[in-house]
Order: sequence, then structure tokens, then C-alpha cells
Amino acid sequence: MNTHASSDPLWEDIRRQVSYQADAEPILASFFHASILNHDSLESALGFHLANKLDSPTAPAMLIREVIDEALADDPGIGEAVREDLMAFDARDSACCSTATPLLYFKGFHALQAYRIAHWLWSHQRSTLALFLQNRISVVFGVDIHPAAKIGKGILLDHATGLVIGETAVVENNVSIMHAVTLGGTGKEVGDRHPKVREDVLISAGAKILGNIEIGKGAKVSAGSVVLKPVDAHTTVSGVPAKAVGVPASSQPAVDMNHQITCDIPCK
Repeated sequence: MNTHASSDPLWEDIRRQVSYQADAEPILASFFHASILNHDSLESALGFHLANKLDSPTAPAMLIREVIDEALADDPGIGEAVREDLMAFDARDSACCSTATPLLYFKGFHALQAYRIAHWLWSHQRSTLALFLQNRISVVFGVDIHPAAKIGKGILLDHATGLVIGETAVVENNVSIMHAVTLGGTGKEVGDRHPKVREDVLISAGAKILGNIEIGKGAKVSAGSVVLKPVDAHTTVSGVPAKAVGVPASSQPAVDMNHQITCDIPCK
């Protein structure tokens, strides 16, 4: 008897989507069953899927899955974040046609959830395994997130190729980050040295944000910008080095996903 209909509507919706896809594309039926339909929870499916992607001779999929399952069982907040991330991808990514799509196919989503497991390991003083997992995430997905970084929920990592997030970086809830973005340091300084990105921020492709600086709530960083100074809340910055050029057209540019700056209100 299936007990998930009332307890996890999102998971039931994903199962319905995938069941339909399995009927529509029989050649992938075994993939859909192994990845989704044979599991009784989103956590179980995620653990199976990530473990198979991160599989290596040193740490085979079965071992990686045990670690993922341990983390998900110990911290229900990870599962909550996974669900909010799925909804963020579905709502904001124009290439996403369902909540099942990022779970099955999007490496930005996969890298983000694998980071969450590495962060759990780091927080439980298992730094060696956390760093090993960071390396596997980088090799497999082309995304390098230090396990000590702090990332909220409702996050969209769109494409994500070439994304780098440093050790002391903070990314708050409901942030959207495109590919080839760096949240890095400025050199060899130690300690707290990476950016702090507040809620509702949109960071467009190729932007480099360097140093222990704050990107204020609802700000927008345009593509290819190099940000070396703090950015005020609800401000659009652009250029090398980045300067304020306007105000986003909405209070939540991360949700609107409008990367153009011509639509923003010019600075006075």
C-alpha cells in the first residue's frame, strides 16, 4: 500500500510524471524504474541516483549511498531543502518541464544535493570524507563547492558548469546562480574571505564575486561582472569592476530570472 499521497505530494507528483514517461518511452523504462519508481520516498530515489553518479573504484556506489542515506536520515532539513530546490528549478528554469526533470537530469541540481551531503559530513567532523566527496562532485559535475560553505534552500544552480563556491561563502535562501560563477577569495588571505550572498539575489553567467563582501538582498549581478566591493540591497551592478547601474525591476530578481539590465530602473 502506498502511503505517500498525503505525506509527500511532491514525491507522488514526481512518480506520476515518471510513470507516464516510462509508458511513453519504453526504451528508458528500466532507467525510470531504477531511479524513481522502485523507491518509496524522494530521499531513497535521490540517494540511489546520486550514488550511481558519484561511483568510483575508490568509493563504489553502494558505499556512497550508505553515506547519503545516513545524512538524510540524521538531518530532515536536507530533505526539506531538496524539495524547495526542486520547486525552484521547476519555477525558474525555462528548460525545466516538470519537478522530475532536475531530479533525473540536471547536474546543477545533482551537484547542489551532493554538496548538501558533503556539508553534513563536514559539520559532523568527517572532513576527510567531505573533501573526497567535494572532489568527486567536481570531477563528475564540473562544480566545485567547498563542503564548509553555507548554502540555503530554494536554490537554482542553472547549468552550473564551472561554478566555484569557496570555503567561507554564504548563499542564503532563494538565490539563483548561473554557470561559470565564482564566489571566491582575492588571494592568499585566510579566515573569513568569501562573499556573503543574501536572499533573492540573481547572479548571471560568468560573474566573479571576490572577497569577504556582501551582496545585498534582492540584488542583481550582470553577466561577466567582476565584483570587488559590497553591493547594496535591491541594486543592479555591472562591469569590470562592477558598478551600480540601476535597480532591479522586482524585489526578487532570483525568481524573475530577468538577466537584462535595460529593463532595470536607472540609478539616480
